[in-house]
Amino acid sequence: MNTINIQTVGIKDIKLPVRIREKKGGLQDSVATVSLQAAMPKEYRESCVGVFTAALNRYMDEMSVTIFSQLLNEIKTTLKAKSARVEMSFPYFIEKKAPVSHTRSLMEYSCAFIGGVGEDEDFILRVQVPVTTLCPCSKEISSAGAHNQRAEVTLDVKFKKFIWVEDLIELIEKSASCPVYALLKRPDEKYVTEQAYNNPMFVEDVVRKVALAALEHPGITWFSAGVESFESIHKHSAYAYVDSNEIR
Repeated sequence: MNTINIQTVGIKDIKLPVRIREKKGGLQDSVATVSLQAAMPKEYRESCVGVFTAALNRYMDEMSVTIFSQLLNEIKTTLKAKSARVEMSFPYFIEKKAPVSHTRSLMEYSCAFIGGVGEDEDFILRVQVPVTTLCPCSKEISSAGAHNQRAEVTLDVKFKKFIWVEDLIELIEKSASCPVYALLKRPDEKYVTEQAYNNPMFVEDVVRKVALAALEHPGITWFSAGVESFESIHKHSAYAYVDSNEIR
């Protein structure tokens, strides 16, 4: 019988409670979906699931960029693995004030820590941010109004200097026609509608602005950015993508 070499083993899509370190100093409770794999000698594979889950349970009370790397190194060392890789996605909430009424609400953002140690060593911080885009073409050809849509920006970054999720979200929201809010009253709706109207953008415009802001950030060493607009008057979505390796 031929010997089949298995490159990696692991667990996928396990859910567990975690506490995420916030920029303002607190810890936010969340529920993470975790996939973890390691490239290790055959004799240790039977015990890998126990090692994975035990390590995750030890670190779930406080998760941050620095602690994430500790988790990976512990798994790699315990399993005598050549490499270990984890993807941890989680919802993250930030309190936002409506622009006119200052009504407070919690806005949800999808975030992820993606990293590896050993032969596949890197760390990526991912944020997915909903924004509003307004079509410049529609505004130009219409005698009244213009069609707008909700869009989603996905930004992946590698960095040499610590960076907060909150900073990346702010960078993205400043690059769109208008931010999205969880709760708005009528004066706020007027404000955001007019803000988008006065700041029309295609998805290409948004991805360029995100890219320029990321290039100017002193801590970011690499990034990719994708923008998808869920078109309000078309069946399809509009999409644009940029990778910093292609523009430097």
